[in-house]
Amino acid sequence: MHLILFDGNRRNALLPLTYTRPVANIRIGILTIREKWERHLNLKASFVTEEYLEEKFPLQTGADNLWIQASVLPSAELLDQIRALKTGEALWKEEILIACRTSATTGFEQPASLQRKAFSGELLQVRNTWDIFSLNDMAIKADFELLCKGRKSAPISATNRVLHPERIFIEPGASVEFSILNASEGPIYIGREALVMEGCMIRGSFALCDHGVVKMGAKIYGGTTIGPYGKAGGEINNSVIFGYSSKGHDGFLGNSVLGQWCNLGADTNNSNLKNNYAKVRLWNYESGRFDPTGLQFCGLIMGDHSKTAINTMFNTGTVIGVNSNIYATGFPRNFVPSFSWGKGNSFATYPLQKAFEAAQVVMSRRGISFTEADARLLETIYKQTEKYRST
Repeated sequence: MHLILFDGNRRNALLPLTYTRPVANIRIGILTIREKWERHLNLKASFVTEEYLEEKFPLQTGADNLWIQASVLPSAELLDQIRALKTGEALWKEEILIACRTSATTGFEQPASLQRKAFSGELLQVRNTWDIFSLNDMAIKADFELLCKGRKSAPISATNRVLHPERIFIEPGASVEFSILNASEGPIYIGREALVMEGCMIRGSFALCDHGVVKMGAKIYGGTTIGPYGKAGGEINNSVIFGYSSKGHDGFLGNSVLGQWCNLGADTNNSNLKNNYAKVRLWNYESGRFDPTGLQFCGLIMGDHSKTAINTMFNTGTVIGVNSNIYATGFPRNFVPSFSWGKGNSFATYPLQKAFEAAQVVMSRRGISFTEADARLLETIYKQTEKYRST
């Protein structure tokens, strides 16, 4: 059977994070959405996504295809019904197509021709960028159960102060010394070869993925994930940092999501609560305006390869595109388009070739090549986002 995760109609609401990846490669909890489905179903996934992403994220089909909407998170009840699908059947939640099973001659493009089955349970879905941090506590708990059930944690060093050690799992090769680990409110997961330096204070739920680092003296609150090879320092609350990104210094990050290959300079801070306690509006790429989130706490959404200089400050509900560089003084506007370079309300276009050069250097430090496919992908985003830089 071929597992295929399709973007559906939620992709635009997840920009800028989905400029550079299919929806299924969003990290929420410990794992990406793709990794969750692959583990639960014991299948390798491929993607239906934007045409320009297909070179890096190709589609593979066969005589038996299981299609699942990539923004949907697995649950026990949903998994049971998906596993029970027969060829020619589709699972719906009201007007949302969750999954279907087809043969090579029954096209996914015609789900109306499939026998309709109803899902009556609760559907957990990443509909908007802020759902990534809003649902992250729940997702960490679910992934912790998936990854750790029936397994034994590596020993927790006696140098640490620990509450509820039964909710703490340390993978082989990880190191945690002279820190406070409080799993009263949720589990704490420390991935393979990860490092928690001395003097850190961590409250669950928390996930530090493989090879991640928490710097000395960090203060981390629940609902927070640091992706593979990520770095975390300072104060972090209910935020998700994708792989290979760094917030390694003092400064506050709250109710936020950072894509891959991002770097926050020392003492970068974001506001996650308006002074008048009003609900936060966030830039919406599809509507072209700032739309309500319904949230009182909402911080920073940052696309891949974007960076800040030291002492950068972000207002509540700020969206930063892909490959932007922001420096000094004052607050930048609440929406900074992709490939922008500058400060405050004064931004120039970040030349594409310079963006390539920076990405090549940054990725090579982790032993990853910046390929021609990567360059073509970023060039497409550069062209797609030109309209925002001209306004």
